[in-house]
Amino acid sequence: MSSSPHPQAVSTFTSLTPLLFVALWSTGFIGAKFGLPDAGPLTFLSLRYAIVLVLMGALAWATRAPWPRTAREWLHIGVSGLLVHAVYLGGVFIAIGHGLPAGVTALVVGLQPVLTALGAGVFLGERVRPTQWLGLALGFAGVALVVAHKVAASAGVDALLGMLLPAVIALLGITAGTLYQKRYCHAFDLRTGSVIQFLPSLLATLLVASQTETLQVHWSGAFVFALAWLVLVLSLGAVSLLNVLIRSGSAVNVASLFYLTPPATALIAWALFGETLTGLSLLGMAVTVFGVWLARK
Repeated sequence: MSSSPHPQAVSTFTSLTPLLFVALWSTGFIGAKFGLPDAGPLTFLSLRYAIVLVLMGALAWATRAPWPRTAREWLHIGVSGLLVHAVYLGGVFIAIGHGLPAGVTALVVGLQPVLTALGAGVFLGERVRPTQWLGLALGFAGVALVVAHKVAASAGVDALLGMLLPAVIALLGITAGTLYQKRYCHAFDLRTGSVIQFLPSLLATLLVASQTETLQVHWSGAFVFALAWLVLVLSLGAVSLLNVLIRSGSAVNVASLFYLTPPATALIAWALFGETLTGLSLLGMAVTVFGVWLARK
């Protein structure tokens, strides 16, 4: 006799999924901090995608997970993967690898919930209520307060502008990917879906890396740890949770969670690296949390 999960346990996990996603997703910048000194940004990502493909492919084969039945489904899942992984992560890693401070990168990508809210009305027909707009505005203001001291300590304006383009491309990628997946990828198996998403991401990332980087890796302990963490915790854990959230919630609700990433990253950096948390940063965290609560209310 087979037993199914207890309804209360399922309900508890569902309610905690957004918080778990934020906690895991926020460690991405920390992984980049550990690993990027030993490999080019796209070389690092190519290794990450290749390992994920091997692991998820083996899991899908061992568990006989169902594959999409039509070429159209394969195409939509693959395009969503290109946008969320290759474009978004590629832009973030290149920006940080070229010297853009993580705080500035987080601020740029922090515009995503606002762009997603605009796109949700146009492409998905979702109605964004006034309280949600207020929450989105407060969320962005809170993020700006959290990273204000890092922006102030950044390089000059000319240098910043030269490093901002990859971060802007990352912003457009994650926004388009969220909207595209919500509209065209209504349901797919997380095991086989991950394979379909990461395969084109690996091919595109490796192609660009081969033309712009040396593909050399210094296999230090820090690099191995960062690679393992980003594969297991981010690509397998956080990305799976993101797919679940996009499937079950509105695009605006999902996007608003990204506002919590910079404050959570700041807390992790404070705990691991002793980075300073100013009073303004703490105020920004409180404003961000309240804004996200309003947006998801």
